[in-house]
Amino acid sequence: MACAGSFYKTVANNAAVTKLLKNGLQTGPTHTGFFSRGYATEPQKPSAKPVAPSKATQTAAIKKVTLIPGDGIGPEISNAVEKIFAAAQAPIEFEPVDVTPVMGLDGKTQIPAAAIESVNANKIGLKGPLGTPIGKGHVSLNLTLRRTFNLYANVRPCLSLPGYKTAYDNVDIVTIRENTEGEYSGIEHVVVDGVVQSIKLITRQASERIANFAFEYARANNRKKVTAVHKANIMRRSDGLFLQCCREASEKNQDIKYEEMFLDTTCLGLVKEPTAFDLLVMPNLYGDILSDLCAGLIGGLGLTPSGNIGMNGVAVFEAVHGTAPDIQGKDLANPTALLLSGVMMLRHLNLNSYADKISNATLKTIQEGKHITGDLGGSAKCSRYTDEIIRHIEASK
Repeated sequence: MACAGSFYKTVANNAAVTKLLKNGLQTGPTHTGFFSRGYATEPQKPSAKPVAPSKATQTAAIKKVTLIPGDGIGPEISNAVEKIFAAAQAPIEFEPVDVTPVMGLDGKTQIPAAAIESVNANKIGLKGPLGTPIGKGHVSLNLTLRRTFNLYANVRPCLSLPGYKTAYDNVDIVTIRENTEGEYSGIEHVVVDGVVQSIKLITRQASERIANFAFEYARANNRKKVTAVHKANIMRRSDGLFLQCCREASEKNQDIKYEEMFLDTTCLGLVKEPTAFDLLVMPNLYGDILSDLCAGLIGGLGLTPSGNIGMNGVAVFEAVHGTAPDIQGKDLANPTALLLSGVMMLRHLNLNSYADKISNATLKTIQEGKHITGDLGGSAKCSRYTDEIIRHIEASK
């Protein structure tokens, strides 16, 4: 159910990747399937023990999934997702782990061994938001997770949600972000007092991998156009190498339209006419910026799912919004993004009927608008929103 177990040059020739893309991360309008298959709900602290699967799920193979509840509202929304999965009788056993950084023998912070062992054993993870210290403290845990498990491709679909009106209609964009290098390589140092140098690392290996992945994803999900986003006019060698790898991938996939666009021009185009875009592929920093911009077109990060595809069969799905410490413990959080990421996870595991059941119930709850959270324009508590989704699930049985 996963991507290739080793580095490869041509994603299109990798049967495991093809299976993942066709069965796991489906989106799209032909692609309407994504929203008709997936949305989320809300919180209450994750149970100390994994949620036991119901008797009805015993006929299906139970899949153990590593659950990283996260910080702030993370435990609340993780608990909501666990409750909804249990109501849908999804054959998933969540294994909660703590990723609070520990000090390694080399003096650097790292993920606890137990968490690493869990992800390596289960191959699949679901992660709530993690806090990142600004300018001090331990290295970002999000970055640490990506490096530890070589989660090289971040896939984030942004589609207009039926029943939730924004300034833009019919948005249907997928951003594919190289997740392991670029400006986020963490290579920086003080040259002299008052002068800091940060190195942008771009390699052929990583660029070929993400470019090939983008075209294979496009084909598997009936995407018609791939846009490579860059600033090779300024960063001629680094972005130039990335762009060259995209061009080489395009040559091997001539049935899919290919174009190149400057980062700034892409930003302008997205806010003017987002429907002109289909699938965007880009280096790390640009992907971080543009994926959030695209989320804003459909209502924000609270409605946006995300999946990280890695080597050796590992995939981690996550909510990409913040930890919202100001509403922590107040039963106000919106778990939609984490739930929708969980639906992506179910599709990755080829558990499509359960994904349908959960997403249909969530969409119905949002469309009715009676019991939705404050950020969606309602006044319901997270627990009430969760209960309403569960009610729709039970009514569909």
